[in-house]
Amino acid sequence: MVDRVAILAGNGTLPVILHNALPDSVCVVFRGASHHFKVDHSFIEARFERLGELFETLKSKGITKIVLAGSMHRPDLDPYEFDDFMRGISTQLAEMLCQGDDALLRFVLKLFDQHGFSLVGAAQVVPDLVAESGMLTGSHVVQNEKDVYKADQLLALMSSADIGQAVVVENGLVLGIETLQGTDRLLQFVSETDLSLRDSSKKGVLVKRPKKQQDLRVDMPAIGPNTIDAVSKAGLAGIVISPLTVLLLEREKTLSLAAKKDIFIMARDPI
Repeated sequence: MVDRVAILAGNGTLPVILHNALPDSVCVVFRGASHHFKVDHSFIEARFERLGELFETLKSKGITKIVLAGSMHRPDLDPYEFDDFMRGISTQLAEMLCQGDDALLRFVLKLFDQHGFSLVGAAQVVPDLVAESGMLTGSHVVQNEKDVYKADQLLALMSSADIGQAVVVENGLVLGIETLQGTDRLLQFVSETDLSLRDSSKKGVLVKRPKKQQDLRVDMPAIGPNTIDAVSKAGLAGIVISPLTVLLLEREKTLSLAAKKDIFIMARDPI
């Protein structure tokens, strides 16, 4: 049987993009978790309480690789619904549940690995999701260079403290940093900043990059059409992302919208 990919789908557009790009993939959605699919016979609707059954189903379909895509909140587990496999790891699972989301995720991924499934990143199976170095839309000015440099200095500090992946800098001033709430909330916060604190003649930039030692198979930063709209509302000149390590969702739509709104997008490593 030919090796196949399974997409473990959470919320957002990325799982849909991956499934469209990989028509032979198997899409797994989880009961109680949000997603953007209309489930039919070609999907697997799994339960977190019955991972043992999911492993067997994936093996029967020739699945050897899995891709995690989309956001997913910690599930409310019903121990009375556990299958034999889940009952066997219940003690370890209880310990992981007390250690936070990162520990829990690593534990679950290790389970998949132990059952013969390789975890791969979205960009590994659909390379067009990331951008090579260069200007993708528009152009930038010297002032943007200074802001990008300052943003990268701050991102390095944020990375060491595991805080966030994005910063907005304008005319040398930090207008906001990304925290747990995400990039959209960061940009909303910037858009609501009192204009008296900003220099309207010198628009700022959003810089978004992965944190150091971030597992890009699990959590790769992304921008898309919603980001462009939010950057426009925030009154910024453009976006800088790291090449090959930031997802560019709905690429054509994103670039077209950026051009329409006169927002530059540049893929470049930190200087």
